[in-house]
Amino acid sequence: MIELSKKLIRQVGQTNAKYKMFEKGDKILLGLSGGKDSLSLAHILKHFQNVTPDKFEFEAVTLSYGMGENYEYLTQHCNAHGIKHSVIDSSIFEISKDKIRKNSSFCSFFSRMRRGYLYTYALANGFNKLAIGHHLDDAVESFFMNFTYNGAMRTLAPKYTAKNGVIVIRPLINVRERQLRDNATRNELRVIGDEACPAMRFDVKMPHARAETKELLATLEKQNPKLFVSLQAAFENIHLDTFFKVNGADPLVPFEPKNRRHP
Repeated sequence: MIELSKKLIRQVGQTNAKYKMFEKGDKILLGLSGGKDSLSLAHILKHFQNVTPDKFEFEAVTLSYGMGENYEYLTQHCNAHGIKHSVIDSSIFEISKDKIRKNSSFCSFFSRMRRGYLYTYALANGFNKLAIGHHLDDAVESFFMNFTYNGAMRTLAPKYTAKNGVIVIRPLINVRERQLRDNATRNELRVIGDEACPAMRFDVKMPHARAETKELLATLEKQNPKLFVSLQAAFENIHLDTFFKVNGADPLVPFEPKNRRHP
């Protein structure tokens, strides 16, 4: 029996009420990696499916990179809790051998490929929404990494529509990572950790930006325990008129130089 904390259920319920994550008639595909975040989300979706009057369907799917992974235990776990689960076979690992150069980053490549497979599966099987297990820590880390390394002010949207029409939802976007870790421990969930990362099979540079950002945020939170509360509020309190303008253009509106040549 999985016991979800009242706080966790309340937070996801509030997010659902605000962004309409689960709507009547929805057919939701959950990207289930087997980690603490997505596995917790699987049980949260099952909870809301049971209690909400606006009935929706959902199914969990796990992408195999073609590294000989065995997800039988994950399927057995889902079946034991009434969660439909499938595994998508792919050759991403084999393809990546020619695509990823020595000492180069691999995360963006695997992320793009993984999302592509999930989109394809969703569209082929009539799903209108794709649920991802990103939480508040992911959103804050992405925000810091974007303005630190990419020169952009952006984070993870709670809900958005992809170009192919699939609606991507992040029901855990207001939940802290430590809550999901506690949930996995309390319920003795068998989760997949970093040892399953495809990078372990490559002679590549391990990603450092996220680890360094996590360390920075941990230090800042020690100094200001309400840091994540403030950042969570700030993501909804953006003052566009305070940002720089480019040649008189409105802030945050893409600027196109007049002398740009189009093909």
